[in-house]
Amino acid sequence: MRRVWGGWGIVTEVERHTQGSAEWVGTRDGRKLFAMVLGENGGTTVVFEAGAGAGRSSWATVQPEVGKFARAVVYDRSGLGRSAPDSAGRELDRMADDLTDVLDHFGPGPFILVGHSAGGPIVRLAAARRLDRLAGLVLVDPTDEAADVLFGRGFRRMERGFLAAGYLLARLRLLKVLFRKQLRNLPPDVRRDMEREAFEPSVLRTQRQQARTFLDELATWRDNPPEHGSVPITVISGALAGDGMNAATRAAAIASHAHRADRSPHGRHVIAENSSHYIPLTEPDLIVSEIARLLPSAQSPDA
Repeated sequence: MRRVWGGWGIVTEVERHTQGSAEWVGTRDGRKLFAMVLGENGGTTVVFEAGAGAGRSSWATVQPEVGKFARAVVYDRSGLGRSAPDSAGRELDRMADDLTDVLDHFGPGPFILVGHSAGGPIVRLAAARRLDRLAGLVLVDPTDEAADVLFGRGFRRMERGFLAAGYLLARLRLLKVLFRKQLRNLPPDVRRDMEREAFEPSVLRTQRQQARTFLDELATWRDNPPEHGSVPITVISGALAGDGMNAATRAAAIASHAHRADRSPHGRHVIAENSSHYIPLTEPDLIVSEIARLLPSAQSPDA
């Protein structure tokens, strides 16, 4: 709470959260997903999908800027943030169903979907199920089936090792130490949210649940990817190695992103020159500008 002195004394107001107002979204099987909303309804709605172990807070430097010119929605997938776990599993197909439930809740659109990392395939699959409501996709350093490196034994061993180490660090209350720099750059209310929610053992359990089938499901897309018709697709690649990606992996990721943009009749490939994988933290303004490019001209912040 804060106190504001007015002409008739003290007026008490509830402080506004950086990521807007809270809202619960019901899924088709009765679960509740926690969402936060900025901006007014009436135009395009931008919905953000976070990476594998991340929740709504990972968009805290992007969503508020988008909320100045569009309705901007972030949410926590089941088992992350404030959303309860999903006892039925975390298959890619099921996560996309949850996202379509989010879209239906905030409908009728039009929507721009923004997905980071493993969130990229989720928004691609959900988009294919709601093409009539889509204004565009922005994929931020997405996981993509065109990158052969994802399906080798080495990558899977690395992923298992990362998840095991992360779970141990979470149990020891040490996981957030690895993210001290990122936390320092966040607004105080978002930093408090992440310190309470983002580094718990339950988050790593959800990541492991997702990882059981994610790559196998993604591999099937190599022959039969989701179709997006003429929906504009922008793919943003980090230029730098780091954040767990060596130079060879980074090169493979950029090549897969270029391929994804080339497959779209309205594709665009953008390089984030000063970033590795966590572009939402290192170059949020670039993501904001690419979202704005997809808005109808009458709603564009530059109009």
